[in-house]
Amino acid sequence: MAAWVKGGAADIGAAVEAAADLLAASRVPVLAGLSAEVSALRAAYRLAETLGASLDPVSGPSVYAELGALSAGGAMSTTRAETIGRADVVLIVGNRPWDGELIAEIAAAAPSRGRAAGSERALLSLGGPQNGAIRHVAYAAESGGLAISLGHLRAFAKGHLAGEAAFADLAKRLFAAQYGVIIYDPEEVGELGAEMLQGLIRDLNESTRFFALTLADPFQGRAAVQLSAWTTGQAPRVGFGRHQPEHDSWRFDSARQIAAGEADAALWLASLPAPRPAWLGSLPTIAIVGEGSQEAAGETAEVVITVGVPGQSVGGALWNDRRGVIAYAEASDPSKTQAETETAAGVLTRIRDRLIEKGVSC
Repeated sequence: MAAWVKGGAADIGAAVEAAADLLAASRVPVLAGLSAEVSALRAAYRLAETLGASLDPVSGPSVYAELGALSAGGAMSTTRAETIGRADVVLIVGNRPWDGELIAEIAAAAPSRGRAAGSERALLSLGGPQNGAIRHVAYAAESGGLAISLGHLRAFAKGHLAGEAAFADLAKRLFAAQYGVIIYDPEEVGELGAEMLQGLIRDLNESTRFFALTLADPFQGRAAVQLSAWTTGQAPRVGFGRHQPEHDSWRFDSARQIAAGEADAALWLASLPAPRPAWLGSLPTIAIVGEGSQEAAGETAEVVITVGVPGQSVGGALWNDRRGVIAYAEASDPSKTQAETETAAGVLTRIRDRLIEKGVSC
């Protein structure tokens, strides 16, 4: 595994020592990114507790768009397998659900279980790309965006708006479902849009059965939510500065903290690919990144340590979007033995151990 300290090549031991020195000298450090396997996330929370640091996943915008709606009114949710097996009406909201193979997989099958078994499946879209390769009924979003469109759709569904508008027709189709599912990406629709969708689903369930299938972000946000919950009892944006975990989605937003000058050091954890933050390198920073990534270079940060990529060069517990659970992913290309490959969890643990040896503890 490669490592750099202030642009110069270094061995892992020297890089760990430099990282520990950098964090020991800081007063308000932040651990960000968190696009990594569960063992690395767990080690990051332990390190943050030792330092009195805060944590913020790169998946924050998606996570908090969904958590806001859940905390306000709960959710009626289903899984990918239940959607394929039971849904006779599927509403696809926005563009992101059309990425990948999910919609094609749903379109290729018919309901085979439950009340809708044997019936024809209706695919509807709102504000999507109108993909002509898959047969569906497309409804354009209004100029105000998806959240406004969903608000108007809910108003038609509740009878607060009436007329011959397209949304009136869409509302009728939704109420005709025996088992309906709305597929959406929380970050794409935003917190207001997610709240409107969950409210619409509650309204539909007054006379039929309807559920949400929310898409997980690609940066292990769902795993971070679960680990943070069982570790701290809080959502992922937490801080340990006052000797106990405190949750505040605004206060512990890493981009806001760094822009405001509140944080004086950062650790960027991305053993899995994640979008590089604009602030990376603008303050004393440690980057723990996957081998072979674009950030695996000496100029990325003051201290850079490369680690094995979970599911590729090392095994690790990751969020499995198809199954909707955290599951272990074997190394698909273990070019080196486990003993030769550094893991993010191992590096974070070594940094924490050195900090404890130095007498650093919150």
